[in-house]
Amino acid sequence: MDWLNYHHLLYFWMTAKEGSVVKACQKLHLSQPTISNQLKTLETAIGKKLFKRTGRSLILTEMGKEVFRYADEIFSIGQDLQHYLSDQTQSSHRKRFNVGITDSLPKWISYRILEPLLVKQAEVRLVCYEDDDLEGLLQRLAVYDLDLLLTDSPVPPGTRFRAYNHLLGETGISFFAAPELAKTYQPGFPQSLSGAPMLMPSDSTALRSVLEAWFSDQQIYPEIVAEFDDTALLKVFGQRGKGIFCMPSVIKQDVIETLGVELIGQESVIKSSVFAISAERRIRQPLILELVENARQYVF
Repeated sequence: MDWLNYHHLLYFWMTAKEGSVVKACQKLHLSQPTISNQLKTLETAIGKKLFKRTGRSLILTEMGKEVFRYADEIFSIGQDLQHYLSDQTQSSHRKRFNVGITDSLPKWISYRILEPLLVKQAEVRLVCYEDDDLEGLLQRLAVYDLDLLLTDSPVPPGTRFRAYNHLLGETGISFFAAPELAKTYQPGFPQSLSGAPMLMPSDSTALRSVLEAWFSDQQIYPEIVAEFDDTALLKVFGQRGKGIFCMPSVIKQDVIETLGVELIGQESVIKSSVFAISAERRIRQPLILELVENARQYVF
């Protein structure tokens, strides 16, 4: 192989990232025969298969995994350069700062982290995207559709996207309810929560497993009324008196003042973590670095 065709390598890299030729076609705006033929040409040039088909899925071979590792470095560096050049050419205009936020992260925490950007409106245009699919947000981060992710859970082990966790802080958990319900369960907290109507975060959230472990350790057995991916919807049910709900203690006062609910009790043993996730192992963008340092010093 005298010369590496980077177009062929790009098609391979995108197919491996997306998991199928069809999805790669959508990303690259190319026809399926075009990408399929270029992949075959690349495999012929290398002399080994890069994919094996399992049902409808394409799985990387051992050689494919090695080629993907190199391709990922090559195109990630290229995207770094493109991102830098884009920033330079737009330096005289407002820059878009795209932030992905998981639905499970309370809105007040997101606001407090991002609030410093609001004093930079002449320079920065903040754009927020919410999604309950962390994998989808990580994919957008990997191709620089997003500058940063905010989430209450770290990057899952074995993810195929290059992404790095930056812990912003930890906070205890507080339990709230509408006034009439709160009066019933405030005495004897936390044992009073046994049999209490509870609005829980869903199984897909980081807080759920932490809560269940604490309930088990304390031998507390609440009655789960409903489960929610979206904390905004959970708070509506709680505000309407349908059950007890919990939120990070760092936003305790916001919850009480905004929703008109009362504090039942708080527990420092249960920890809720908040992460910023970037495509860089070491954060170099000044704006992201400023947000991270501000959150660590003033929010948490």
